This record gives sequence, structure tokens and C-alpha cells, in this order.
Amino acid sequence: MIAREQIHAVLDHPVYDAEGKKVGDAKHIFVDDATGLPEWVTVKTGMFGTSESFVPIKDAALVDDHLEVPYPKSTIKDAPNVDVDAGGHLSESEEHRLFEHYGIAWDDAWQQANQPGEGGWAHGGTGAGTGTGTGTAMGAGAAAGTASGPMGTEEGFRAGTTGRAADTGDDAMTRSEEQMHVGVERTEAGRVRLRKYVVTEEVQQTVPVSHEEVRIEREPITEANRDEALSGPEISEAEHEVILHEERPVVETRTVPVERVSLKADEVVEEQTVSGEVRKEEIEVEGLEDPDDPDARGRRY
Repeated sequence: MIAREQIHAVLDHPVYDAEGKKVGDAKHIFVDDATGLPEWVTVKTGMFGTSESFVPIKDAALVDDHLEVPYPKSTIKDAPNVDVDAGGHLSESEEHRLFEHYGIAWDDAWQQANQPGEGGWAHGGTGAGTGTGTGTAMGAGAAAGTASGPMGTEEGFRAGTTGRAADTGDDAMTRSEEQMHVGVERTEAGRVRLRKYVVTEEVQQTVPVSHEEVRIEREPITEANRDEALSGPEISEAEHEVILHEERPVVETRTVPVERVSLKADEVVEEQTVSGEVRKEEIEVEGLEDPDDPDARGRRY
């Protein structure tokens, strides 16, 4: 069980569930009116800590720099949303809902609180017990004292199990408010892949080609060629064949590398506007009569 002296070591520190998974950060602690002992802790959950769940702290343990509670994370996140009144108190009906959600029997809890010995934690505290059935969260500062009520009885337990913090003698009141902290997370937005396939296209190219043609040349008989001309019979028939040649285009393809294609992701930074709801406490002046300042009564700060 968490003692009052450990409250500041719990606030704003991580809270882990029964399986060692982080649930969130502890923001407020509600104490018992009769004993002043911590009874509930609120845990900020959700992506941006926008939700706040109540968790019983009686069986929790402070380990190193975090708080461990004997409940799974899913049960804590599914805890009913409760309304805390302007004074930061839990109503009896809201506390009943929380007890039912966590499977805690109300009557059994009261009997355990009032059993003899150290196990009866309702016997601890400061002498004459008090209880009102409402409670103030201990966060940035302590709240005012408690109203009178019987201690060690079922009536007192039912009325004041979750009470307000003990009176510290300070006549000042701390006003708190929630601040929105926005973070970013990296998620997969899509996938791009390179795919290579083959296409066939027509290519035209002009190349020079040559061929042979027959041309008749006549040469008169001269002293230089007379012997060659008279080497055959005087009168005869003869035939001479000339082979003609020509060039034709020959198409041949070769595979050669032409370029390399790759994918690279460039990070582009843009601005997006997000919105959320935050709560804040307001302090209202009641019963103040100031002749110099007639608007002082009912003023909020």
C-alpha cells in the first residue's frame, strides 16, 4: 500500500499494469477522508494522454521509479468515466461504479478496512476520523480539510472512503490546469516498387549499300595487246561469265546497359494543426463582501 509520504514519488511517474506494460503517467491521487491514506490514482492514457482513468491504489506497489498496479492495462483503459465535482471530490455513486468495474465488493472492502490490527487500514490516520463521501485529488497541491463524520463504522466508510486530503494549515489554494502536448509517431503511408518489363518498338536506320553493274568496254587492237588478241582461234564462238555482287543490310541486336534507375525517399516537412480538449480548474470567491470592489463576490480566477 502507498503511504502519504510516497505520494510525491508517485505523481507524474509511470504506471505499469500486472503484466509489466506501461499504462500511462500518474496525475492525481485521491485520499481517504477518514484516514488520509491514498485510495485512488488517476492515470493519463491514450496517444496524447487525453484520457484519465481511476485505478485502486491500495494493493499497488512503488518499484524503483514507477508504480505497479495489479490490474491489466485493458481493464484500466476501460474504467468508467467519472465526474469529479468542483471541489475535486468523488461522489459515492461514482465510487460504486469504480468498485464494480474492478470487481471489488463494497461490503467486503468496508469489513477489511475496519478489521482489527494493521490490516484494518481505516483505523490509521489522525484520531477522530472524518468522512464526507467526497474526495479531493492530490496533484499539484493539497486541498482543504474534511467534514465531520463517524469513523470505523460502515456509515462512515460508505460516506467517506475516498475523502479529501488532510489539512496542511495553508490557507492558499492551488489552481491546476491541463496542458496539451502534441507528439508525432511514424506510420506506414504507402509502398512504391520498381518493376521492369520488356516492350518492342520499331527502329528505322538508313545505311549505305553497294552493288555491281555490268559495263561493256571496247578496246582497239594495238601493238601492246595484239599477241593477247591473236592467242585464240581466228573465227570461233565464245562465252564469258561475270559474277556481280551487292551489299544487303544485316540486322543484329546487342544488349547494352543504358542507365540505372533507383528509388529514394525524400523527407518533406509540412505543418498540420491538431486540436484537443483540456480541462482547467477555476477558483470562485464566495461570501466576500468588499465595498471597494463590489464585483469581488463570485469572481473567478
